[in-house]
Amino acid sequence: MFPILPERPGDAAQIDMLLDLTFGSERTKKTVYRLREGVAHLKTLAFVVRDDSGKVLGSIRYWPVVIGEAAVPAIMLGPVAVHPDYQGQGIGRALIRHSLYAATRQGHRICILVGDKPYYEPFGFSNAADRGLEMPGWVERERFQLMELFAGALEGVTGVVGKAKPVRRRRAA
Repeated sequence: MFPILPERPGDAAQIDMLLDLTFGSERTKKTVYRLREGVAHLKTLAFVVRDDSGKVLGSIRYWPVVIGEAAVPAIMLGPVAVHPDYQGQGIGRALIRHSLYAATRQGHRICILVGDKPYYEPFGFSNAADRGLEMPGWVERERFQLMELFAGALEGVTGVVGKAKPVRRRRAA
C-alpha cells in the first residue's frame, strides 16, 4: 500500500486533473460545489497518495460547512478520488479511514457527504435526510449522508446545510 501524506500546495494541479479524470469536468455544476465556492478546503484534512515518481494517485479533501439556522459547524467530505488505474486496491477506503481519524482528533463533530450509500455505510455514515438535514440544492436523497464523529453531536441539529463563511486573512501591519 502507498503511504498517505498531507497534500502539498504544489499538488493542486494534479488533484484537479485527477478529479476531472475521475468525475468529469461537469462535476463543478453539482450542489456540493456551490457550498465550496469561495471557501478554502481544510488543509489539515487534505491528504494524497503518490506513486514513487510523485504522481498523485489518490486525494481526499474536506470543506467547512454549517447546518441550520444555528449554524452548527460541520465538515463535508469530498471529493475523494483515485486514479482509475489504481481503483479497487483500497486507496480510497484508506484515505477515508485516515482522514476521519484525523478529523476526530482535530475535534470535528459532524461529517456530511454526498456519495454512494453502499461505499460509505461501512464507515458509519447514514442517511442525512432521515435525521432532518437538507442540502441547499438538488441531490439524490439516498446519497446525502452524515456521521457523528462524537456521540450526541447531532442532538437537536436539523436544517439546511450552508456555506461556511470564508476565512479572511489578516493583513500584516
